[in-house]
Amino acid sequence: MASDDSSESGPGGAAVPAPADVDKRPVRMVFTSRKGGVSQEPFDSFNLADHVGDDAHAVAHNRARLAHVLGLERIQGMEQLPTNTVTVVREPSAEPIAVTDAVVTTVPGLALGVLVAGCVPVLLADPNAGVCAAVHAGRMGARNGIVPRTVEKMRELGAGPHAIQALLGPAASGKNYEVPPAMAADVEKHLPGARTTTTQGTTGLDIRAGLVRQLMGLGVTAIEADPRCTIAEKDFFSYRREGRTGRPSGVIWLAGK
Repeated sequence: MASDDSSESGPGGAAVPAPADVDKRPVRMVFTSRKGGVSQEPFDSFNLADHVGDDAHAVAHNRARLAHVLGLERIQGMEQLPTNTVTVVREPSAEPIAVTDAVVTTVPGLALGVLVAGCVPVLLADPNAGVCAAVHAGRMGARNGIVPRTVEKMRELGAGPHAIQALLGPAASGKNYEVPPAMAADVEKHLPGARTTTTQGTTGLDIRAGLVRQLMGLGVTAIEADPRCTIAEKDFFSYRREGRTGRPSGVIWLAGK
């Protein structure tokens, strides 16, 4: 169901026990897969999105289970429009934060969530400053500068770029994310390092690679990027591979002081 910066997968996907000090870490970051829920095909089984046509009771069950496993009351979502809008969240809401593609908070225990199915989920945190963020970096959002705007908002709240930790989750990889040449050229113009060639020899995009380069240019050097491809690996939902499908989540929160 969920994996985070405190656990790893062993042979056959078996869970390896988390380090003994995991509960003492100031920031927690988690990514889910499609396993461990109750949703039926084509949303099987741990779908966390209520806007894709899945049964509402199944989604509610999956969300409640995730929050329970993580020891959270709720996970704050967002509308995720492909903009460069960043919203600071100071208290939880029962509704997704409207018209935004990134959320930032300084409130301990207020968990931020991002839903994806091939786009890059980006989790950012400066533990010393007590600031964290969840970013939905799809092709358009990444092209329009959603990550730099999020880093800038974090800086306004006291974060330092060299102290920010970045974790990029599973996403469509450059090996399989085929796009028209003109689209690739446009994204590359705004996100250098994103244009690539797929394994089929066609023009492609590696949004994750472009974001890593962009973060380094912003002074963020503590970067980890999960290399798994949501198009190729069926443990993940993939809009590109399946069309009608579910959404996993990336979750981040400040553990408290």
